[in-house]
Amino acid sequence: MTIVLGFEGSANKIGVGIVQDGKVLSNPRRTYITPPGQGFLPSDTARHHRSCILEVLKEALEEANLQAREIDCVAYTKGPGMGAPLLSVAIVARTVAQLWKKPLLGVNHCIGHIEMGRLITGAVNPTVLYVSGGNTQVIAYSEHRYRIFGETIDIAVGNCLDRFARVLKISNDPSPGYNIEQMAKKGKTFVELPYTVKGMDVSFSGILSHTEDVAHKMLSSGECTPEDLCFSLQETLFSMLVEITERAMAHCGSQEVLIVGGVGCNLRLQEMMEAMCKERGAKLFATDERFCIDNGAMIAQAGWEMFRSGQVTPLEDSWITQRYRTDEVEVTWRD
Repeated sequence: MTIVLGFEGSANKIGVGIVQDGKVLSNPRRTYITPPGQGFLPSDTARHHRSCILEVLKEALEEANLQAREIDCVAYTKGPGMGAPLLSVAIVARTVAQLWKKPLLGVNHCIGHIEMGRLITGAVNPTVLYVSGGNTQVIAYSEHRYRIFGETIDIAVGNCLDRFARVLKISNDPSPGYNIEQMAKKGKTFVELPYTVKGMDVSFSGILSHTEDVAHKMLSSGECTPEDLCFSLQETLFSMLVEITERAMAHCGSQEVLIVGGVGCNLRLQEMMEAMCKERGAKLFATDERFCIDNGAMIAQAGWEMFRSGQVTPLEDSWITQRYRTDEVEVTWRD
């Protein structure tokens, strides 16, 4: 029986989760929300995390009905992510590990998403589409690495959605992507937007620049509604993602797709991916907002896998890094 405590705070979510042998015991989190039309700055986000991390930690322990002495290992997000929030959370994780005399583990954020997705859905060896505010990658496992088959060459799909929301002054509560998804359901007219797939890679900066340039002109002239633009943006972005995922599946001979990351909550993305999978006789795996969106339990689960395979992060190596690629990590816990 191994119990791992996980800290996540790489962006605007601060979460603390506890996992015991494949069971999520607790997973509370808080979100830093800014006014419409604004993003979140690293310094302000870090301040938010510092203000509530101990409260979230206490909540996680109480919900799991555990004492500090029962925790076997403390895991934290090493990267990638925003520097100031990552550092704030890492300092707390290091302090807790030393106070409680527990081993420490620095976890790759993306691998946290993948391992949580595999745990919750039961996917065995899927082609993974990882889509969030800071990352867009198509991944498959091979020879002790999560290999990146395709990725964005500029901004992440979630960042594209977030910045589009700022153009239209769409609310950030609960998240810009969720609000775009709801507005898109009411869209009736498809507006043609730039579609940029380069082999296995995608580019989202062009479609963002285009929408920033034409949105207000089209809206003021009555050519389309804000809902039409949300609908058109989603359809275009998600078509690009489905295309590169299918190409990776064909390359790997895969019959499973797992969508992880915050954008993976989007039901329209899941619907489009499901249609592609059915055509190929494949199966789609996805989770809901409890586990798609950044959370502490996913770091705990990846930490649990790492700890059980003999990994520990020495205190002198327990730093953070804003750039930490998925394929840099040796996956010692899989055959």
